[in-house]
Amino acid sequence: MAFSSATGYQNLPNGNFSPVIYSKQVQLAFRKSTVVGDITNSDYFGEIANQGDTVRIIKEPEISVKAYARGTQVTAQDLDDEDFTLTVDKSNYYAFKMDDIEEAHSHINFMQLATDRAAYRLADQYDQEVLGYLAGYKQGSLHSNAGTDELLTSMKLIKSSFASITTSSAGDHSIPVANLAPGATAVSTAAVTPMVIINRMSRLLNQQQVDTQDRWLVVDPIFMELLGDENSKLVNADFNAAELKNGLALTNIAGFRLYVSSNLPAVGTGAGTSGTANQNANFGVLVAGHGSAIATAEQLSKTETYRDPDSFADIVRGMHLYGRKILRPEAIVTAKYNTA
Repeated sequence: MAFSSATGYQNLPNGNFSPVIYSKQVQLAFRKSTVVGDITNSDYFGEIANQGDTVRIIKEPEISVKAYARGTQVTAQDLDDEDFTLTVDKSNYYAFKMDDIEEAHSHINFMQLATDRAAYRLADQYDQEVLGYLAGYKQGSLHSNAGTDELLTSMKLIKSSFASITTSSAGDHSIPVANLAPGATAVSTAAVTPMVIINRMSRLLNQQQVDTQDRWLVVDPIFMELLGDENSKLVNADFNAAELKNGLALTNIAGFRLYVSSNLPAVGTGAGTSGTANQNANFGVLVAGHGSAIATAEQLSKTETYRDPDSFADIVRGMHLYGRKILRPEAIVTAKYNTA
């Protein structure tokens, strides 16, 4: 009972005059934004039907251009038919049960609520796994290195990528990131600013002749805060707020569409770990690239409801099948960093 009573007061002692009312309005859990659908190439989706199916994607052949002078004997080159294989070999599922008595007496449609939540969780798991694959790590929630990956070493930004950082720790460590101190004209030689990393990512893609159209960059909330602190004008650009969905934070920064996601890989204690040296076990990962760099194909193959043979209940279950393949590793650049 919510109401207190004076000592010795015995009228309606059990408090049943004040019933507990259960609201029919349900508090929904927050949903993380997913970004994979906006940054990957899904052109091959229609060519895949079931788990294990594959699509062979022919790579554009390279053509040699040679100098020509009058009378030169022209030799035709042989065309290469190198290909990639996109395979649907990843799957997740959910299953839950609703007893007939619980369903009949509940004032809330728990089956619909649970189904909606399950659909979100499948999408979230897919987003985490693909972002981890793109960045060269296992699924973001697992916080661990992938071992081998399909990325180019030259497109991985690490501490030694920036000659301005002069601390003596190993060069393969994560990049310490900091902003200008109040009144300072330059950041310390132990760190770089967020825009320095973004500009270097852009430069690496430019050096690979990656198309400037359809470039994207995914950062985590910590990096986004540092970016906003560096220069508030960066996050106050004119944009149509209605367009900012699926984690899209800015429509253009250094030529990138900027997305914010908490599904990016984080190793150890993540990017929030402070330090200007020897941060090779605790860091976050950023990834940038071009829309054609990775192909994805997904399909929710089964969603079904059936009677539980062992009780008076309905069981709802669903399965999500998908595949992903990096097609152009030269069009993906990553950076591992920590706060300085």
